[in-house]
Amino acid sequence: MNEEERLRAKLRPGCICQGIRLIRIVEAIEAGATTFAAIQAKTGIGRGACKGKRCQRKVEELLRE
Repeated sequence: MNEEERLRAKLRPGCICQGIRLIRIVEAIEAGATTFAAIQAKTGIGRGACKGKRCQRKVEELLRE
């Protein structure tokens, strides 16, 4: 991920319900998280009102990259 993409990730939501930015998800993946559950444990994503219905697909997409 280049610097411009990192800056965008700092601004973009990763989990709207929990107010978690996309960069936290990216950093969890860079730190070795390989599943939604692992990212959820590191960031708190997917624990809001929708229980991951909005963010899980985006996380899985990032994991495939």
